[in-house]
Amino acid sequence: MSNTAPHRAGFVNIIGNPNVGKSTLMNALVGERLSIITSKAQTTRHRIMGIVNGEDYQIVYSDTPGILKPAYSLQESMMEYVDTAIGDADIILYVTDVVEKGDKNRKYVDRLAKVTCPVLIVINKIDLSDQNTLSELAAQWSREVPDAEIFAVSAKEKFGLEPIFSRILELLPEGEPWYDKDFFTDRNLRFFASEIIREKILTNYDKEIPYCTEVVIEEFREHEDRYDIRAVINVMRDSQKGILIGSRGSALKRIGTQARIDMEDFFQKKVFLQLYVKVDPHWRDDKRKLAAFGY
Repeated sequence: MSNTAPHRAGFVNIIGNPNVGKSTLMNALVGERLSIITSKAQTTRHRIMGIVNGEDYQIVYSDTPGILKPAYSLQESMMEYVDTAIGDADIILYVTDVVEKGDKNRKYVDRLAKVTCPVLIVINKIDLSDQNTLSELAAQWSREVPDAEIFAVSAKEKFGLEPIFSRILELLPEGEPWYDKDFFTDRNLRFFASEIIREKILTNYDKEIPYCTEVVIEEFREHEDRYDIRAVINVMRDSQKGILIGSRGSALKRIGTQARIDMEDFFQKKVFLQLYVKVDPHWRDDKRKLAAFGY
């Protein structure tokens, strides 16, 4: 009689408010830098999956946009990803941190108390707190979502992750793998090229510029020794185009150089990158264009 343990596989979906460290936690759990990490809100716009495989398990982590009240069609699409992630999860990781209030986006906290799948509440950034504050927060979250299990971590410092990983393995349903065991994400290289460029825009510009831009990869060609990539950055106004390009193209060149270096590190191959900027005043509210952009 075989003593082999049954194979376990399932979807572990990460949700929470903006800036609590969802993407940092996802990347730490997966061991790959799949999601953009910056200090700005609304950094993650898509649902991005990271897949961790073992001999007898497959964990499909899913990072989602931060919860917000939509102001335009792009944000409506972002919140649809969150709603879907709550509905199809085998396990929910709800990420909060040591400073945000428990009543922020109350509707989603109330939903957590009603879901049928296991909920793990992850209090992040404990390196910025003390034991008394942490104990009070844990007690508060236990009252808010009585059936949830509470974990305290510092995703940035990779502290406290092992207990979460062990508990996920225990809670995963039995089943065959959802993806080929060689996969580590459901996204292709074109997607990561656009995300790397968008990250450079987020880190180099303040105010409205990052929220008014969308990166589209128009050409992605693989050669034996390099990738040739042509990308268009869509903006909403001529003034934004001018800021992005900079004097004699200096700002755009800086973004391109930073993005190319990160792409070469991520792809492990040389990259020839061309960047262009295009004005499209209504792209955030044009549902047809949003669909073409992958939303």
